[in-house]
Amino acid sequence: MTATALLFRDDAYARSCKAIVLAITPEGGVILERTVFYAQGGGQPGDVGAIVRSNGDRIEVTNTVYGSDRSQIVHLVGTEEAATFTPGESVELQLDWERRFKLMRVHTALHLLSVVLPYPVTGGAIGDGDGRLDFDIPDAGLDKAELTDKLNALIARDAPVSDRWITDEELDANPGLVKTMSVKPPRGSGRVRLVEIEGIDLQPCGGTHVRRTGEIGQVAITDIEKKGKQNRRVRLSLVD
Repeated sequence: MTATALLFRDDAYARSCKAIVLAITPEGGVILERTVFYAQGGGQPGDVGAIVRSNGDRIEVTNTVYGSDRSQIVHLVGTEEAATFTPGESVELQLDWERRFKLMRVHTALHLLSVVLPYPVTGGAIGDGDGRLDFDIPDAGLDKAELTDKLNALIARDAPVSDRWITDEELDANPGLVKTMSVKPPRGSGRVRLVEIEGIDLQPCGGTHVRRTGEIGQVAITDIEKKGKQNRRVRLSLVD
């Protein structure tokens, strides 16, 4: 089985690519040999956009997910639409970039939120303009305005964001790198991707991020909810 090449891992800013159809799936998906579309996972939604055929027809991609063995990525288009594709067919993928860029900004902002609130993360979700993290916090008393100021101060540092890979063994030797209690870094390939915000944060993550924190723009903490005896849900939104 041919694995899908994950172009978004090398360049999260790539908006399109040429690709070859490998297969179609019963649930109305198209598997390609390469993709710029992020597949749903780790709290980040799958990308949407279009597959453009050689005759100019645009087939809308409504979601992107991993296949059953996670080596291939499935672009969901609907059962009738998927049935019209042929393995070996050449197509072009076009990403809904405006939505993706918002997801990247929010995702990177949530990394910074985990620095402002240095507590174990019990859950999270990323939207195209807002997001949230759940924290295991033993004491309440969080202030939205104070958290907003601290978060925007980190954003204003315009710190570079980069990634690198370490081995499973290196991660095991540094368990403090993992902040999330509910979502563990994917294992099995022998290596784990680290995302670094220079001088601020370093943690395993498979998602897409902006190149510099300044690209996030201003954010606001919009809500702090009590979700249990020690669980606090903190929501943020992009100001624009």
